[in-house]
Amino acid sequence: MTPRRIGWAFVVAQIVLLAALALLPGRAGWPLVVQVLGVGLVAVGLVVMVAASRALGTALTPTPEPRDGDRLRTEGPYRYVRHPIYSGVLIIVVGLVVRSGSAGSLVVGAVTVAFFHAKARWEERRLSARYPEYQAYAAATGRFVPRLTPRR
Repeated sequence: MTPRRIGWAFVVAQIVLLAALALLPGRAGWPLVVQVLGVGLVAVGLVVMVAASRALGTALTPTPEPRDGDRLRTEGPYRYVRHPIYSGVLIIVVGLVVRSGSAGSLVVGAVTVAFFHAKARWEERRLSARYPEYQAYAAATGRFVPRLTPRR
């Protein structure tokens, strides 16, 4: 399978997982305050995704394949994490699981987190091949969560 097809397969799988999370029924009697917390996390995740997408600018692609002719982005939210769009998605995943309170959502949420780790690793191999400076950037910057010690 070509990298382009693999990239699109990641996109389709991501859509299926997120749709499953959004559509799975919630737990009956789940406290309203917990449901509201889940919705709040979804909102925070959306804000993170939008901010990271804007910071990526012309390098934004629908697939995890780097765009020809673009440069590696390491400023804005990319200064703190290598995949801030995925970080936003993962915050949404946590929000959906919290909102739902169901065991099914917890299982699909865990699978989704594992999926994004695999997707990020695949993308990072592509970024390393494209940008010689990527290895140093990756060593100094967290994947989804900022490192406790700031990079220099």
